[in-house]
Amino acid sequence: MTGSTRGPNDPRRRERILDAALDVVAEHGAIKVTFRRIAETAGVPLGSLTYYFDDMQHLLTEAFTRHAESVSTRYGALLEAARTRQEAQEAVVEIICGKVWGTDRNLLLGYELYAFATRHPEVRTVMRSWMRASRDSLARHFDPLTARALDALIEGLSIHNSVDQRPTDRAEVVAIVEAVVDRRR
Repeated sequence: MTGSTRGPNDPRRRERILDAALDVVAEHGAIKVTFRRIAETAGVPLGSLTYYFDDMQHLLTEAFTRHAESVSTRYGALLEAARTRQEAQEAVVEIICGKVWGTDRNLLLGYELYAFATRHPEVRTVMRSWMRASRDSLARHFDPLTARALDALIEGLSIHNSVDQRPTDRAEVVAIVEAVVDRRR
């Protein structure tokens, strides 16, 4: 008799665990993440986490990688759709003010990823890949130094806006992006 050809009962369980890990990180911070909280949030048995992941660091590294890839894909799509330099500038404004970086959840997960990476050198690879992808997307329209400046501006303004009592409004963001781009023409 041969082995069973039956597939897994829950083929999306691993992805649900990763999504739940990000939910728990966003709500409690990476330092307060536990296997139990993730399992409860994902609605899976506690033991299934160690079936898919060797330890918490492995799970968080994969969850943060998933988040970085998701944000990077949206970021890249906005810039790829731009056909002119002006449209690329508008895409940068949308990344800052819209749903790519401009959401509390994405900012919280970004903060947590940066903090986690500073304490776990092997996770820095995730950050470096994300930064490279962001700069590559920007480099389709801007020289390397401008792409680097815009990448720092995107994250910096987003972080400042998340805590500022009077966040930079869209018109101000447009003016700042134009100033950075025009300076390098």
